[in-house]
Amino acid sequence: MTNNSSLQARRVAAVPRGVGTAYPVFASRAEGSELWDVDGNRYIDFAGGIAVLNTGHRHPKVIAAVREQLDNYTHTAFQIVPYEPYIALCERLNALAPFSGEAKTILFSTGAEAVENAVKIARAATGRPGIIAFGGGFHGRTMMTMALTGKVAPYKKKFGPMPGGVYHLPFPIPQDGVIVADTMRALDLLFRADIEPAHVAAIIIEPVQGEGGFHPAPTELLQALRKVCDEHGILLIADEIQTGFARTGKMFCIENSGIEPDLVTIAKSLAGGFPLSGVIGRAAIMDGPEPGGLGGTYAGSPVACAAALAVLDVIAEERLIDRANVLGERIKGELSRIAQRNDTVPMAAIRGPGAMVAFDIVRDRGDADPDADATKRVTQAALAEGLVLLSCGVNANTIRILMPLTISDAVLAEGMAKLEKALVAANA
Repeated sequence: MTNNSSLQARRVAAVPRGVGTAYPVFASRAEGSELWDVDGNRYIDFAGGIAVLNTGHRHPKVIAAVREQLDNYTHTAFQIVPYEPYIALCERLNALAPFSGEAKTILFSTGAEAVENAVKIARAATGRPGIIAFGGGFHGRTMMTMALTGKVAPYKKKFGPMPGGVYHLPFPIPQDGVIVADTMRALDLLFRADIEPAHVAAIIIEPVQGEGGFHPAPTELLQALRKVCDEHGILLIADEIQTGFARTGKMFCIENSGIEPDLVTIAKSLAGGFPLSGVIGRAAIMDGPEPGGLGGTYAGSPVACAAALAVLDVIAEERLIDRANVLGERIKGELSRIAQRNDTVPMAAIRGPGAMVAFDIVRDRGDADPDADATKRVTQAALAEGLVLLSCGVNANTIRILMPLTISDAVLAEGMAKLEKALVAANA
């Protein structure tokens, strides 16, 4: 008999432990904002496959587009026999680019692949080697993206040495006592002590740190970085892999700041659950690499491209950008109410643009001392209530909420009620 217990035993025997799994429940089916495991248990999904399902599980328009594409062809390799869905998607993305001027887009399969290629493009366009990233940032699990990621455990542990030419700055987080001025002083010191600006190809930043704890990059910081980049011929890369496609109340989060990047990495919710990623950039920069220098066997899968075109239609037709703002205000209002209770685990720092919402679990009310153990109790209690919930953060004490933007008001209210019960249960 196949059930959660038997599948977990098979998973332990067949799959290496390096692939972490949050919960020992196995999916059987999913629709919209809900999923069911093989034992028949129903869950409300506040994780969205780690921000992949902004348009929900199996959106009918996405599934219809995929089925139509399956009847035509599934793979040719764009570098061998190209196809229209790839070009059509690039055209749509170029029109959405969060910067002025002509844009070009190249497609890949995973977020890490997009970041790797953004680095390649930046180095080819500038002729420089250096890349500056931020502590707490997450950019992937390949060798270069591990080097860019600003967290050792579990992402870098046992995998060194990392590729060279990567430098990190402290990311401004008010509750940690780090402000924008500290970051800019560190950049000035970096330029004087480790690498001159003329050798830096790019600065890469998440407009809201994802795995690092859902900390928004202050507009003041983005403005200062843009000024430094302009002064020294450095490219600014916005890593929008987790923040993109309506999640933050804009198509791309960087638009909330009014700052224009030079390159944008995209993935996750681009294709509604199908593997697809890309880099959108200023046309002259994107043409820096030589023909053949970029690509990949599965890069820009026609099936995934068809899904992505449907996703963009859904975002526009269902006004998910506006919906993200409505959902975010509702969630933050509920969290603020729950935080006033005296029988929950202590909560702090409710934050996030649009529907990219998070809060911290702390040891005592009114302070910022992280409580990772209590955070784990919250996520486990949530699962017992029928809610899939994720934690994150350098201190492992942040709860993040990433439900589909297509969630109904009724299911959202049910999910928030389950979260409230979990916050109480974790304090028992």
